[in-house]
This record gives sequence, structure tokens and C-alpha cells, in this order.
Amino acid sequence: MSRLQVVSGKGGTGKTTVAAALALALATAGKRTLLVEVEGRQGIAQLFETQALPYEERKIAVASGGGEVYALAIDPELALLDYLQMFYKLGGAGRALKKLGAIDFATTIAPGLRDVLLTGKACEAVRRKDKSGRFVYDHVVMDAPPTGRVTRFLNVNDEVAGLARIGPIHNQAQAVMRVLKSEQTAVHLVTLLEEMPVQETADGIAELRAAKLPVGRIIVNMVRPEVLDEDGLELARTVTRSSVARSLSAAGLGGARRGGHAERLVEPLLRQAEEYAERYALEREQRAVLGELDLPLHELPLLAEGIDLAGLYQLANELRKQGIA
Repeated sequence: MSRLQVVSGKGGTGKTTVAAALALALATAGKRTLLVEVEGRQGIAQLFETQALPYEERKIAVASGGGEVYALAIDPELALLDYLQMFYKLGGAGRALKKLGAIDFATTIAPGLRDVLLTGKACEAVRRKDKSGRFVYDHVVMDAPPTGRVTRFLNVNDEVAGLARIGPIHNQAQAVMRVLKSEQTAVHLVTLLEEMPVQETADGIAELRAAKLPVGRIIVNMVRPEVLDEDGLELARTVTRSSVARSLSAAGLGGARRGGHAERLVEPLLRQAEEYAERYALEREQRAVLGELDLPLHELPLLAEGIDLAGLYQLANELRKQGIA
């Protein structure tokens, strides 16, 4: 299992929820994971029902078996101060630069610098060891930008390493890419069983592979339960109005006479069955498309009551059962 787990997906697919559930799943049996947020939305804090995350690693949950989940919301400005201190030992001068607005200036004239800082901070957490030589975190899970931007986001250090031929910036960019393009990293894509998210997933996988970034798994989120099997779908397509009305009447839902209660229920029931059959066919088509991408495929259920802390633990347990952690 790769140590850096990057989670991306089209907006609205629930990638932050999946990233949080994955961090919980990976922390099973006493392990420690770090869940990293790079988009500044504080989505992790909302999911774990805690206060807004500061720019520091903070424990936010205990997983099954006593493992721990830490979280970090990376602030690009503060990450740049860390960077300046690490390589140039600026100390108080770095804080003065922040007050003068130099950091805003730097990230404005060099937009890629922001992504370098974000990915660099996550990779530093992957490589970090304690005094005994053990990794501080068994796994780092990154809630990454959406599918359409994730390849450029992860690959920006290659561009920076090419621009800065020598010096600490070049060395840092190369160190980050050694992590991101190695077996230590896996980029997972979250999708729904709908045409647009599936197509964006396929395009994203092609882009990641072209950039030689390691693609991990496809996680289909919010999968609705199957109400009818194939026999039931065939019956729904061929059943007559009168037979449905008689069945409703036999179930005690009113007389089958014209205009009776059972008769009024027939049309909505047949319409629901038709809509379900159409959705089932669409989902089957999208599963087939995903199956052609030649990657491990996992499915997470739609939680009828919505996502809360208990729901996160439920999804984490589902991921463990499917062998993803």
C-alpha cells in the first residue's frame, strides 16, 4: 500500500468524504495517518465536526483498533515561510517579508510556486522520520484538486525543476517528484455512475498516465442500492396496469375499481419503475466504461441520512472490507 494516497475527482463526487474515510481506514490497527487539505475549504474540519484547522498537524479522530488520524490544512504563505527558513535560514526576515506582502507577490508572479509549496509540504510529511528512524506517519492522504487540475498540480515540480537548473529550489522540486512518481504514491479517482464524472475520470487517468504519475484505484461513490434484479426489471417493463391494481388491492391498499385508491397508485408506481429501469441501464453502461480502464474498482454506498461522523466510520469500514486498506 503506497504511503502517499492522493484522492481526486470531479466536483460533486464527494472526493473529500472519500479521502477522510480512506484516512480512517488506513489508520486501522494502531497506525497513524495524516489527512492533508490543499484547497483551503476547511472541508475536513466540517466532516469531522471540529473547529477550523490551523496550519499545524492536529489529531482529529481515533480509528478502529486504536489508530490515529491527524489533519493539516496547508496554508501556502506559511508553507513558503517554512521553505525560506528551511533553505535560507531567514528567521525574522521571513516574517518581515510576509508583512511586506512579498509572499503574495511571489505566488502571483509564479502561480506554480503555490502548488510546489503544497505538494512539497505533503511529501515532507511522507518522508519525515522520528528520532528512532521510523516514519512519523504510516500513510499520508491528500484531498487533492479536482480531476481536471490534478495532473498539472502534481506535475508542477517537474516544470520548476526544469526552470531552476541548480540550487535548493531545483533540489526540492526533484525530491518531491521522486516521491510523486514512485511506488510510494497512488492517485485515486472518485466518480459517480453518471456519464460526465465517468468521462472526466477516464480523461484524468489518461492524463496521469501520460505524465507518468502512478494511478491507484477508481472509487465509485454514492452508489444507490439495487431495488430490482433482472427478472424484476423485465416484469416492470411488461406488467399491465390492471394487474398492478389487482395486486395493490390484494395487499389491502384499496379497491381495484376504476378511480379507487389502488387505481390511483398504479401510474406513479409504473413511472417509478420506468425511471429506475433507465437509471439501472445507465449505471450498467458506466460500470462497463470504468471496467475498461483496467484499474481496481471499488464502490461506496449512498448514505440515506447524509454524511456525518458515524457515516465516515461506516464508509471507512466498507473500504477495509473491500481490501483498500
